[in-house]
Amino acid sequence: MVFAASSTKEGGEVSYRILLLTDHPGDAGTLREVLGDRAVCEFELSCVTRLSTGIARLGANDTDLILADLSLADSRGMATFDVLFATAAQTPIMILSSDANEPLAMQAVLRGAQGYLSRAYFRSRLVAQFLRCAIRHARAEAALEREKTRAEIALKSIGDAVICTDISGAIEYMNAAAERLTGWSRDEAYGCPIGDVLQLISAITRESLRNTIELVLQQNQPMGLPPHTVLIRRDGSEKAIEDSASPIHDAHGRLTGAVIVFHDVSSAQAMTIKMAHLAQHDFLTDLPNRVMLNERIARAIMLAKRYHTQLAVLFLDLDNFKYINDSLGHAAGDRLLQSVTQRLSACARSSDTISRQGGDEFVILVTESAEEPDAAATADKIIAALNLPHVIDERELHVTTSIGISIYPQDGLDAETLIMNADTAMYYAKEKGRNNYQFFSSEMKILAVERQLIEAGLRRALEKHEFVLHYQPIVNLDSGEIVGAEALLRWMDHERGLVMPDRFVPIAEACGLIVPIGQWVLREACRQAKHWTDSGLPPISIAVNISALEFRQKNFFEGVRQILQDTGLRPRLLQLEITESVLMRNAESSAAILHELKKIGVLLAMDDFGTGYSSLSYLKRFPVDILKIDRSFVSGIVSARDDGIIVSAVLSMANSLRKKVVAEGVEEQVQLDFLRERHCDEGQGYFFSRPLIADKFAELLAAEKIRKSVRRSFPWRRKKASFMQPLASEEINKGH
Repeated sequence: MVFAASSTKEGGEVSYRILLLTDHPGDAGTLREVLGDRAVCEFELSCVTRLSTGIARLGANDTDLILADLSLADSRGMATFDVLFATAAQTPIMILSSDANEPLAMQAVLRGAQGYLSRAYFRSRLVAQFLRCAIRHARAEAALEREKTRAEIALKSIGDAVICTDISGAIEYMNAAAERLTGWSRDEAYGCPIGDVLQLISAITRESLRNTIELVLQQNQPMGLPPHTVLIRRDGSEKAIEDSASPIHDAHGRLTGAVIVFHDVSSAQAMTIKMAHLAQHDFLTDLPNRVMLNERIARAIMLAKRYHTQLAVLFLDLDNFKYINDSLGHAAGDRLLQSVTQRLSACARSSDTISRQGGDEFVILVTESAEEPDAAATADKIIAALNLPHVIDERELHVTTSIGISIYPQDGLDAETLIMNADTAMYYAKEKGRNNYQFFSSEMKILAVERQLIEAGLRRALEKHEFVLHYQPIVNLDSGEIVGAEALLRWMDHERGLVMPDRFVPIAEACGLIVPIGQWVLREACRQAKHWTDSGLPPISIAVNISALEFRQKNFFEGVRQILQDTGLRPRLLQLEITESVLMRNAESSAAILHELKKIGVLLAMDDFGTGYSSLSYLKRFPVDILKIDRSFVSGIVSARDDGIIVSAVLSMANSLRKKVVAEGVEEQVQLDFLRERHCDEGQGYFFSRPLIADKFAELLAAEKIRKSVRRSFPWRRKKASFMQPLASEEINKGH
């Protein structure tokens, strides 16, 4: 049954819920009367006579206090209390006793009961206050325990270490982070002096530091650790730490202890050192970067000025590194750069500075140098060292370097000028054939300015469509018929006039403009060939040279296919010419690209054949249709009796491999006769025609069409091939 002290007060709220366990007659009524004399609806009393019923009632979790007689119908003595305590440990339990069983009640208090209430005082006005205080006390303890639990969880979960001490500096508390950081467990550290657990030294002087807790307890004010503090852990290892310590006061402001909060900054310090290092060093090679190099050059200039000495700046660029990087991947390229770094370090002296500028560019500061031969000797050592093969991923890679050298003070008075002039000299070394070094001269500066002007002009030429194509006929040496044309790039500059490719193509390759220029050439050549065919002229193949940078573009094949689709040119009328040196830089990749092109019907020619380093095994794997003999071999044919060893060998090999051969640079009758006698398929050169503008070449094709028509109509008039009519007529050749 449930008894309420009162339920008549409107708006009243029950504050205290009491469960009375007793089978003593009159207990419930007496208690109800006593509580009913107090505030209306302050108490709600529930009464049960059996322990089992009370246990079930406690399951509702709506009881603030249990008032229990330990002698019930179904349970007696301490067993009753033990069951209640196990069931509702968080609910305060008061024992209801008589004088006879008071010792039993006291035993229950020792086992965890909140207290006991004698029946002799049941009618006292103080009973309600007693119960109220007991419940409030239990609630306060529960709240305190919750806060303590929350604090404990928070202290365990935070990353900072926390240690609390009493007023004497003895440890009273450590959280989990403090255990991990000091190497001491909480139980082992409890009661130990703070100085035993938190041993501190200076990272700079290695001397012991006075513990911060001791200073806080002495001065009664917060303070932090000095910079560069190191904690000696229990196992003797060290950790750099930062901290702050504060005094602990009681409710009256009296000092009762101190707390220190600290954390490991070893990783942060290591990261700071690493970031400072990376700010001045290259991440891949660990060489000084531009920032540190400039500082060292400035310092070296000060010393050279003071002692009237010289210094040299060497600017290095790896020859053809981009092709290796593009073909084998950036990972292999990075390892090659690291191998180059090792060799450069072996060539330089300890007083020199080697710096990576980015990509495949390096700069070396040669100090304590009084003469140019010192820099030259370093450059010679570098060239010799880099000429040796590098073994990367079980593959031998070959890379050379071009070096430019500037000397202080004659070539510059500051770091920027010296590096810039050495860079200029490096480009001059590349133009001299690469794999060499050149000292800077004033004439080079003029060339550098010219180079910059040409580069700027090329960018403008792309925007303003200043490029044009000329076409040189490719002739069948047996019939004399025009079977194709090679598209040759020209630049019609508004200031320089017609600029030949040897003046601007190397610069376009160096600055990367050769890729968009090459794409324009391919598209324009295909468009023009389709236009000639649509105009009723004889269909001929159009040959287009492909640069190394174009060929190595990831989307090269897709670009070719898209241009053929856009222009409508049949793939079999397009002939792509690629030098053997480009194909051999990564033969596996090259073969894959060539097979893709072959699948769609494009003709493939190996240009400048014989000047590179191709092997027959790879040549058989390349789906190449045509071998083009370099003009340097053709020009070597000087008489009809000349054996022309290389040309003869190429023709013989091509016949065995069933490849068509085109001879470039045919300029004399004796060369033509030689080639025809040895059954060379096709040729091109000034002997037949100079490169012509599109309209003039169209006239040549029209004349070819008429000649073919006459031959079909009058077959008895067909003569042996005549190569000068109309190909070399003066009027047509005015088109250059």
